[in-house]
Amino acid sequence: MINITMPNVDVSITEREQSRTENEHSIPSIAGFIDLHQIPRDKGGMILFYNINDELLFVGKGRKLRQRVKKHLEDNVSPIKPYRDEVYRIDVMFVEDAMERDIYETYMINTFQAKYNVDKVYYK
Repeated sequence: MINITMPNVDVSITEREQSRTENEHSIPSIAGFIDLHQIPRDKGGMILFYNINDELLFVGKGRKLRQRVKKHLEDNVSPIKPYRDEVYRIDVMFVEDAMERDIYETYMINTFQAKYNVDKVYYK
């Protein structure tokens, strides 16, 4: 049996609105998220999308995490496009090695039974 140790969550952001003060600039929202700047541009890793009930909706991976998260939230061909309204929390884990990202993605999809992942599903 293979023992896989899950990486720790490095960044977790939730959907929220900006509570602005008088002199503060407005932060543009992408699908209700204004804290995407907390996700590094240059790190690779895993992305987990959750709903308000902490159910895992989708697992993804990317070489450049912030760019990949934005693609999922804005792009017309993203697999989560029809479900964007459900996303409440995004967790990000830094994993630089591409092979490890692939292994973690498959493991998480099947262990936690991500609701909207259709590729790499072996539990059905």
